[in-house]
Amino acid sequence: MVEEARQKRRNQERQCAVTCQCAAPDDLLRFVLGPDGVVVPDLKARLPGRGVWVSCARDIVRKAVSSGVFSRAFKGAARAPDDLAEQVDHLLERAASQRLSLANKAGLVICGFDKVSQAVRNGGVTLLHAEDAAPDGCGKLDRLQFATADRTSPVPAAIRLFNAEQLSLALGRPNVVHAAVKQGGLSLKFLDSVARLEKFRAGSAIHAAA
Repeated sequence: MVEEARQKRRNQERQCAVTCQCAAPDDLLRFVLGPDGVVVPDLKARLPGRGVWVSCARDIVRKAVSSGVFSRAFKGAARAPDDLAEQVDHLLERAASQRLSLANKAGLVICGFDKVSQAVRNGGVTLLHAEDAAPDGCGKLDRLQFATADRTSPVPAAIRLFNAEQLSLALGRPNVVHAAVKQGGLSLKFLDSVARLEKFRAGSAIHAAA
């Protein structure tokens, strides 16, 4: 049974066209050729046609563009936009924002400093701080979460990937600076998308160590 499980994992793995390292599809990014011969990100790995896989790391995608990896991998002319890594970053960020919106509609997101503080005291939440939030407010909530956390499990780090305008847009309410995400299926999907975006932005050094 153990050998069968290992073989199944190996069959599911894909090889990065830049590093030649094999990894699970969730740790890679798939790219396809559009009808005009331009390289297109396929983050959901659903688009038809031959796919080329690259590590989920911004610097590796940039290297794929600059070194002509896509033309070699597609075995023909493939025009990779100079801003391909930035396109991927935008798509990953948008996916995380959309999943946050869905979690909010499911009642899994709490906003407002006082309500977030109470949610932290109750436990089992992940904090969201706007990138442009005041340090003192962030510090108060972070310290409160650490003080009330269950010491049998690690305290989740606060997420700071969106500014106040982006958080407000995703959550459909004005001036969102702090929020708390409760546990649930949709919130887990949001956290997965956040982890993927953070991995991409961290680059290959963190990616290789993961």
